[in-house]
Amino acid sequence: MSRFFWQVYLSLLGVIVVFFAVSSALFVRADAPHARHLRTATAVAELAFPAGEPRALARERIAAFAEALGGGAALYSAAGERIAEAGDPLPRPRPDARGSYVTRHPFTGAARLSDGRWLVIGGPDIDPPHGRMLLGLIALAGLIAAGAWPVARGVTRRLERLTARVRAFGAGDLAARAEASGRDEIAALAGAFNHSAERIERLVASQRALLASASHELRSPLARMRVATELIGAAGTTPVRNDELRAQLARDVAQLDAAVEELLAVSRLDLLGNADYAPVDLLALAAEEAARAGGEASGAPAQCSGDARSLRHLLRNLIANAQRHAAGAAWSVRAEPLEAAHPERGARLVVEDAGPGVAEADRARIFEAFTRGAAASAEGAGLGLAIARQIARHHGGELGYEPREGGGSRFVATLPGRAEPPANLRSMSTPGRNQR
Repeated sequence: MSRFFWQVYLSLLGVIVVFFAVSSALFVRADAPHARHLRTATAVAELAFPAGEPRALARERIAAFAEALGGGAALYSAAGERIAEAGDPLPRPRPDARGSYVTRHPFTGAARLSDGRWLVIGGPDIDPPHGRMLLGLIALAGLIAAGAWPVARGVTRRLERLTARVRAFGAGDLAARAEASGRDEIAALAGAFNHSAERIERLVASQRALLASASHELRSPLARMRVATELIGAAGTTPVRNDELRAQLARDVAQLDAAVEELLAVSRLDLLGNADYAPVDLLALAAEEAARAGGEASGAPAQCSGDARSLRHLLRNLIANAQRHAAGAAWSVRAEPLEAAHPERGARLVVEDAGPGVAEADRARIFEAFTRGAAASAEGAGLGLAIARQIARHHGGELGYEPREGGGSRFVATLPGRAEPPANLRSMSTPGRNQR
């Protein structure tokens, strides 16, 4: 059993010990009234049984005394000789007693008079049930101790199971989850662990898939670069061919640079939370990015809560995608609120181009990482749309595609006014083979 179990159980037993100590103190205080009664009886006996009176008179008075008490009464000489007795039989005074005293079993009170005589009294109306009360308290303490055992064991057993799942997760079992039943703090802790474990598992799975895809996709430009560096300046290679190889090298370097930049964006996005999100003016952001790409933005004031750097990356990827696939045709950017009267409640970013559009068979795969469609150029790493969609989802929104009226493509990013990423937020899709 764990140390925590013993801490809980011993704490409960400590409460029992304190309870028992307080009860004992109350027992001690409970004897105080009987001591006062004994002093009162002694004072009365001094008056009722004066020294030197005839024994016959003493017997009459002791009988009346016992009847009044409802129990027993006895008068003894200083030497312990019984002078008079009436009512219930009572024990003799203890020979070693030097003053008045009280006994419990049976309950009696022995009052020593001024002339050395003893008055012994007792009876059921005077004897409190101390023995029965003590046994009851002991039984109660035993019941509490027995009942506390399963309670303490139940609490600590749940913590032990949670600890085992956390250790399993730390050992590499990313599918390990804790039982989060109930509504207490332990259930809340288990739920928090499960939520964190799910997020970590998604991040690890995303990183693994990304690393595997990146290693596969980056082999081609690296292989071309290796061949080009071997051919440049080689015997038999013409100056024109050298220029072509240098141009190819430049394109491959640019492609690798773009791929690394996108990979860094993915890594940052995986670690991005919504705790530091702030209001973002999407119309201003769209105008800046459109001007940077040589175009213009239109629309109305619109706002969402999010990370401006990530949203800028989303918009930049969509504009780059439109420029790349518009084949010189026009493209446009527009920002608009979800509700015209409440621009702070969310917005919509729309990027359109008048290019050839996306074949219907490819529309389900254009947001997959490292995939390119038949209309794609050799430029780009195949991550732009995948990252753009992931940014939208991290902000609790969505990025979708629809054909543009009159031909071309239309990408719509819907962003809520308050970013609350869904609990089942998916990482980037498993790489496919075709993307725009």
